[in-house]
Amino acid sequence: MKIQNRRRFLLELQNSLRFACVLGAGTCAAVSCFPVDVQAQEANGLAKAGHFKAIEQCDTAESKPVGNKLAGNPLASNAIAGSPCDDANGSGGVGPVACDGAAGACDSLGASSGASQEECVLFPSLAATRKEWEQSGFVLQNNLTQFYFGNTSGGVERDFRYAGHGDYLANFDFGKLIGKQGAFLKLRAEHRFGETINDAAGVVLPPTIAGDLPVLDSTNLYLTNCLFTQALSESFVLFAGKLDTLDGDMNAFAHGRGIRQFSNGAFVANPIALRTIPYSTLGTGMAFLLEGEPWLIFNVLNATDTTRTVGLDQLFNDGVALATEMRIPTNFFGKPGHQLFAGTWNSREFTALDQDPRILFPNVPIAKQSGSWSLYWNCDQYLVSDPSNPKRGWGYFGRAGIGDEGTNPLGYFLSGGIGGSSPMQSRERDSFGVGYYYAATSNEIAPFIDTIFGGFGDGQGVEMFYNIATSKRLTITPDLQVLVPSREQIDPALLVGLRANYNF
Repeated sequence: MKIQNRRRFLLELQNSLRFACVLGAGTCAAVSCFPVDVQAQEANGLAKAGHFKAIEQCDTAESKPVGNKLAGNPLASNAIAGSPCDDANGSGGVGPVACDGAAGACDSLGASSGASQEECVLFPSLAATRKEWEQSGFVLQNNLTQFYFGNTSGGVERDFRYAGHGDYLANFDFGKLIGKQGAFLKLRAEHRFGETINDAAGVVLPPTIAGDLPVLDSTNLYLTNCLFTQALSESFVLFAGKLDTLDGDMNAFAHGRGIRQFSNGAFVANPIALRTIPYSTLGTGMAFLLEGEPWLIFNVLNATDTTRTVGLDQLFNDGVALATEMRIPTNFFGKPGHQLFAGTWNSREFTALDQDPRILFPNVPIAKQSGSWSLYWNCDQYLVSDPSNPKRGWGYFGRAGIGDEGTNPLGYFLSGGIGGSSPMQSRERDSFGVGYYYAATSNEIAPFIDTIFGGFGDGQGVEMFYNIATSKRLTITPDLQVLVPSREQIDPALLVGLRANYNF
């Protein structure tokens, strides 16, 4: 372990925790900035309507509001203000909702069915205050994730490195705040710190994708979501604003933003679509819902990434990106599952391989071409589920995709594996995953990359992890990855590491 990296890690961790406290206080202050008379009138009206009630736990009750029934969501999952349990649990996020009241998992307010406030929060005295915020329409859901990974064999460099990612999410329910039913606002701020093992492994798909987000060359805090949503009914919503697309390509066993399930970007979303869909940009769209879950989503996005800026002055200057996903619930073998079909298209002009933290290619000039497309599919299917809670269990997943080989560095992509809740009865909040991927380099792009690396073929890899729920909010995840780089001169890399995620 390098002394300099350790000191940097401790300093960034201290700064991250300090910022999290400031964010919570600042957002609360913003909510309280409504005129006093408006606050009094709305509080009185909401109380008469019976909105001030006990915090709703994770369930599928039909009586829940539209905004709280919406859970895991493709591409525009950002469009939907999450339920109090969304993104809150580190148990692997099995099923469409990321936490499970039956397992006693904490929600984002520090309370759960079967768990005391003292078990759920770092500062129990704040739990009551955060409950009041939620009842008023303001929910905080934050994650601080640490990575300590090392390359023990092969790759570009043998080294162990510290890195981390802060994810600070605030959801506003304007139905509770000002009586505007079905209206929501989602804010997400992100930053990274430390140095990831990604470049040392010498691979294209980052072994710890969250550690390089939202941008590669800066540790500044960036607003990657500022999204307004209006539900017009229980089955249809509209949304617009700035959104990030990491929640796209939803899968019950291989998703989780790189902090709750797999760490490798190959198992977080299909990388075939990354060439056409920016990480964070302005956009609008609509979603059709089935029993509270999005089943069809259509997005119109700015063609280029605007993570570092507001993006209004760049809106559609370089073209437009279109994306649609259809995620159909299934019941094969009498168990829950999904089949997802999706396509993307980007009209901008492609002249080089852009620098993107989600896929690690050099900035190499390519043949000029306008427009690019991708098509992809995924599935998740439970094989074993708890009779008392069908959304807990384990099963298999699969992904496949093809892209425009004239502009996309990947010609096609395949992955598959198993994952879900721990099969050990004594570890009901633990989760696991084992996955394999194959990333085929585009035949048209490979010659351009050869000019830099000399000999560039296809890449593949395996990742295995086990999420240990050490407490209601902290998970420790041992991780092993065997990666075969696309660069033919580099030997396969063996990565071992630990990931720690604290949600608060």
